[in-house]
Amino acid sequence: MKITAQQVNELRKLTGAGMMDCKKALVESEGDLEKAVDVLRKKGQKVAANRADRDAAEGVVLAKTNADKTFAAAVMVNCETDFVAKNSDFIGYASSILDLAISNSAKNADELGSLKLDSGRTVAESILDQTGVIGEKIQLGRYELVTADSTYAYIHPGNRIATIVGLNKAGDTFAEAGKDVAMQIAAMSPIAIDKDSVSEDVVKHEIEVGKDQARQEGKPEAMLEKIAMGRLNKFFKENTLLNQAFIKDGKKSVSQYLKESDKDLTVVDFKRLALA
Repeated sequence: MKITAQQVNELRKLTGAGMMDCKKALVESEGDLEKAVDVLRKKGQKVAANRADRDAAEGVVLAKTNADKTFAAAVMVNCETDFVAKNSDFIGYASSILDLAISNSAKNADELGSLKLDSGRTVAESILDQTGVIGEKIQLGRYELVTADSTYAYIHPGNRIATIVGLNKAGDTFAEAGKDVAMQIAAMSPIAIDKDSVSEDVVKHEIEVGKDQARQEGKPEAMLEKIAMGRLNKFFKENTLLNQAFIKDGKKSVSQYLKESDKDLTVVDFKRLALA
């Protein structure tokens, strides 16, 4: 049976598969478009199974807000190689997943995985399809969201780091502050908003580390607790967002910078996604 170029192009539009793969699928399905789609999807499942133990450490990280800036989301879509990660089609595919998350205000990765793309396939199904098309292990690595009075997103050049942040006030006057804080999070990788947000386990660990360091330095046993608490405060200053030195002006903290816009302005939530 002769397969026409029009049939091949139509199948490519539906699946994103390569021209030769589409032609082979159409030959196998005797020109039946729906059966050809199934052939390619089964191929994707087979490839996914064969590559299940592969390390998908590359990929893209993207972030954006909805139209009224009350919801922000970030996604990490992983692949195996840097070559694929930099491909415009792969970046566009990741963007379509993020757009779907934003338009549906997806609450978690499972919910996002069950949403349907324009192709009619769910995100989870389409990832299997893409594995077959690309020939690499593809996976939805992470999905994070922030809801707040105003949200902001930042993608560092190269699509390897993305951040989203929520402020407790809305308005165009806070746009610059929101973007600056999103960049701060990307650059300085804080572990929490402030010291009260740091988990008790982390605090205990840092105190013990501080004591051990002081002990190794030969400090008196009676002084270890005091020295460790001093080092804990330094840890908070370096690792909690509001206490960090502002990247654009190291003479002020992020909290002080925000209060220059409004005395009550603060961060209520943030997320940072980064490829290793």
